[in-house]
Amino acid sequence: MNIRSRTANPARQNRPYDRIAVIGGGAWGTALAAVAATAGRDVTLYSRRDDVARAITHDHRNPAYLPDVALPDSLKATSDLLQSLHGADAVMLVVPSRSMRSVAARIARHLAPGTPVAVCTKGIEPVTGLLMSQVAEEEMPGAVLGAISGPTFARETALGHPTAATVAFSFTHQDRLTPHASPAARFALSLSTASFQTYISDDLVGVEIGGAVKNVIAIACGMMTGAGFAENTRAALITRGMDEMKALAAALGGRRETVTGLSGAGDLTLTCSSTTSRNMSLGVQLGKGIARGQCFEGRPVVVEGEANATSVIDLAARVGVSMPICETVNAILNGDAPLIEAFRTLWTRPIEGEPQALDISLANPVEAALAVAPLSASSATADPIPETS
Repeated sequence: MNIRSRTANPARQNRPYDRIAVIGGGAWGTALAAVAATAGRDVTLYSRRDDVARAITHDHRNPAYLPDVALPDSLKATSDLLQSLHGADAVMLVVPSRSMRSVAARIARHLAPGTPVAVCTKGIEPVTGLLMSQVAEEEMPGAVLGAISGPTFARETALGHPTAATVAFSFTHQDRLTPHASPAARFALSLSTASFQTYISDDLVGVEIGGAVKNVIAIACGMMTGAGFAENTRAALITRGMDEMKALAAALGGRRETVTGLSGAGDLTLTCSSTTSRNMSLGVQLGKGIARGQCFEGRPVVVEGEANATSVIDLAARVGVSMPICETVNAILNGDAPLIEAFRTLWTRPIEGEPQALDISLANPVEAALAVAPLSASSATADPIPETS
């Protein structure tokens, strides 16, 4: 269905949500709350820290996560979970993946049946292999679950730099008849500002897979960058990593096409291209030989890709999908595999056709040669010479 054509007439569009509760006072939760407030919504942000909630309400700053960003005067915050949910007709759930189940269970009893909940956390739950919206759905069976995802650094979003994201909800039969009234469309309207552009998707699985797997690929890019390799290497990892994301999404019922959009290719490109990403930054530090306990100057920084590496490959194994880049990252993070030697196997894999339709596999003739002359980044430390592609 062409949603664009069905929503071209503004008179047919449904209203945005008036009162939104944002659960999670970290950087991304604060940024999304600021976007919704800027868009004219009545927003209450829940932070478990009372000092942060007071500062957001009275000083219009989040001193813990976005200290240099001025927040909208209309944005309110509270450390009382029930108060944040009172009167809300939509919820954005923005908590760490490891906390998703417990927080969803806490708020479930306070939500009216049919309340739309957009999960804004990326990841796959260990052991169960569930996506974050699926985790929330188990704990909140009366809610309507969706996701918001895309190439979005929190600080840039909060500062009002032009940003785009995808709002994804599974479409019911009624949603397909009147897509302008669907939860996805209403959430998209609720967040649209002069600098925050929203897009609508009905492929919830595809959108969430992109957000979960890209963090693991970003660690791979960081590792190779930190080890001294350059742009060619990162481009190869990004491109083949996106193919792994497509394969997993399709196996779980999503669409490969979705992974070429904002929540897949867009988010992957952003996360793999800047050490602003904690995933990329961790990889760079590990690639330089810094011990995990000394990364981030010894601070206990949560890195979602690290937490999700095992979950991603476990899920892939269950559905019969090969994900060699993610497997390599997991082997280094959780299997003590030597970094350079582990990545060397990626360059000695069989020669395959790139389009799926071309079914071909050839033994790689360089495997034996690399055993004698291992993969090396020695030339990557030379002064770069600009060249065209």
